Amino acid sequence: MVVDHVDLEVLDGELFVLLGASGSGKSTILRMIAGLSYPDSGRILLNQADVTVAPAQDRGIGFVFQNYSMFGHLSVIGNIEFGLKIRGVPRGVRRRRVEELLDIVGMAGLGNRMPGQLSGGQQQRVALARALAHEPKVLLLDEPFGALDVKIRAHLRRTLREVQQKLHVTAILVTHDQEEAFEVADRIGVLEKGRLLETGPPELLYRCPNSAYVATFLGGGNLLVGRLTGEPPKVALPVSIPEDVTGNDEHAGGHLFFRPEHVRLTKRRPADEQPVLGKGVISEHVFSGSARRLRVRLPRLPGCRQIAPQPTFGQDDWVLEAELPSEEPIDTGEYWVSLRHWTFLRPPRPRILVFDNSASQGTAHLSMSSWLAERLGAGVTVLRNRGDHEIDESVRGQVQSRLTAAGLHSAEIRLPEGKSHEEVLKEQAENIYSLLILSRCDDKVKTSDLGLTRLLTRILEEAEVPLFVMNGSFRPVRRILVCTAAGEPGKSDVRMGAWLARRLSTRVVLLHVLTPTSHEPSAQFHLARAASTLRSQDIEVSTEMIRAENAVEGIVEQASRNQSDLVIIGGQGPHSHSLFNAEDVTVRVLKRLQCPVLIVPALEEIPRRRQ
Repeated sequence: MVVDHVDLEVLDGELFVLLGASGSGKSTILRMIAGLSYPDSGRILLNQADVTVAPAQDRGIGFVFQNYSMFGHLSVIGNIEFGLKIRGVPRGVRRRRVEELLDIVGMAGLGNRMPGQLSGGQQQRVALARALAHEPKVLLLDEPFGALDVKIRAHLRRTLREVQQKLHVTAILVTHDQEEAFEVADRIGVLEKGRLLETGPPELLYRCPNSAYVATFLGGGNLLVGRLTGEPPKVALPVSIPEDVTGNDEHAGGHLFFRPEHVRLTKRRPADEQPVLGKGVISEHVFSGSARRLRVRLPRLPGCRQIAPQPTFGQDDWVLEAELPSEEPIDTGEYWVSLRHWTFLRPPRPRILVFDNSASQGTAHLSMSSWLAERLGAGVTVLRNRGDHEIDESVRGQVQSRLTAAGLHSAEIRLPEGKSHEEVLKEQAENIYSLLILSRCDDKVKTSDLGLTRLLTRILEEAEVPLFVMNGSFRPVRRILVCTAAGEPGKSDVRMGAWLARRLSTRVVLLHVLTPTSHEPSAQFHLARAASTLRSQDIEVSTEMIRAENAVEGIVEQASRNQSDLVIIGGQGPHSHSLFNAEDVTVRVLKRLQCPVLIVPALEEIPRRRQ
């Protein structure tokens, strides 16, 4: 995973936890600190000394891996003293240090055992002692308890915390386990796709997160969004708006976050001034020891939508998570739902990646990017592939002139060298983008066997974000046609259409083409749920079900009849080379339509950061 401009300071004697999902860049940061990998830019300082390019053995680092990495032919004592031995430490000093560490990690009296005679937890204790043997400046731990069972992990976490505090060693622990982070950390840093989003003490991050991602990643909870209107701004949620929020934030709306334990359920409407969300019923409850976890279903407030927990497809009301003491009785009647505590969050700003590689493309895709950026409140990055002999400033000037002509005045320009499709795919994979925009037309580029440019074909095959392909001249998007198929992939198309239509204030037509092999009841059920999904977000929507010999003919005919400004259609998803061929519906539609086409890859869900 590529790490993106991480600026992090760990204090002396602190146990700092890097927390994030798989692939977020946690282990990459740890390896750079250890000297096992090297950054392309930036500096790494240990006790004010620059060790950015220093060899690993000269950094004074102790490293504990998940897989123990014990020497099978050496005893416990031999494993722990190995590093001291190769450093030339006298035997007597080595043995005293080993015995001290065995006592600290709870392995006293077991020094003569071989690794095969130890449990997984005991081996990890030995690995910890070995990493501490040479008194490192910093102790690094890369998911050290991930391979152990729950009870042993809990015990070792306490051991680690006790050892770290006793020796006052600075430590950085990498984990994806939130409970582990809360239990051992002095401070936590939350990573997503190589970016450090927030840092702070565990309790502060849990109670007062600053972003929707951190709020929902740390412990989960409920996230509602209401559109901001007016100046001073008002939101369609029963909470006050912070003074520093302006009506200019209306693209994203107001994000209201609250934990399950902050939901209050009462039989009578609360007499105090706490926010009231409405009346609901308990649809599900699970006993979990000291608490009872509930799901409460209630009508949504007009102008508001739910982000977390993620609504099921076709859900038109709210299903919120709540928590009560397990001894408190519950019944099947209605409850007033109000809040004890809540947080108003800053929504993430959408980001658009635009590929602009040839003057022969024209500027329609740049004009569309400018129009979308203004209405989505999005930041724009423009990627232009630079040739080996092209001068950076000259190319930058050419790109800037094209952007100015298209009305795109504030965009970040990147000029990588390499194969165009590889640079585009690398950029969209390493950063968080809501859309990737490019032009279909480029007369100077040879076409592939599919009748599209080779560049576009390669990007279509592997892109992992929605791909906005510009066909024809620019015109504002007022009418969106969402071509949806019954089943899971069709849900992604509908959700992407909802995200875009809500922000652009456009109407949507949901289309399903019945072919001779279609199952009409399934299609009708899917369309009904899809329409409910859009109406629950206050989007004007109509549905069309037509019959045609094949899906392509039906989509092209309907797009022309409705004078659609944008057609949304599903793709086969990234890395689906075996499915992506000249008969693919997406490819054939893309070649025949003269309006922009938004291709949604077959991913599990629309990325959370696109909210």
